[in-house]
Amino acid sequence: MGELEDAVMTRVWKWNRPVTVREVLEDLQRERSIAYTTVMTVLDNLHQKGWVRREAEGRAYRYEAVSTRAAYAAALMNEAWSQSDNQAAALVAFFGMMSEEQRQALSDAVRIVQGPADSPPADTGADTGRHTGDENPGSAPEHGGR
Repeated sequence: MGELEDAVMTRVWKWNRPVTVREVLEDLQRERSIAYTTVMTVLDNLHQKGWVRREAEGRAYRYEAVSTRAAYAAALMNEAWSQSDNQAAALVAFFGMMSEEQRQALSDAVRIVQGPADSPPADTGADTGRHTGDENPGSAPEHGGR
């Protein structure tokens, strides 16, 4: 996803509701000069890539995210990891770049994926307050595009 596509998707994810080109345009114009047709083209491209769905409303469309920002990040990580010729080494290098908070989030995620049968009966830390509300580990883009 390019920089402008990311700026548009950030708003779609943040608002978590169907949005119009005009709404996105007005919000983006607080930061930069941008044309209506540019935002319309970006949203159309995101639709073609499968990141948003759209529904006609009069002569315009309302756009809505197909998946969460967390699912997008997971798809990027999976794509990068799968391209490594030494996946274990890639993971070790990646983990080495993580902050302590990120490593704790990873540990929490592993416990969640393993499920209750593999977890100790004590609190798993799954509800630590670190969640932003846009996590949905089972969600992924329908078309796998970026």
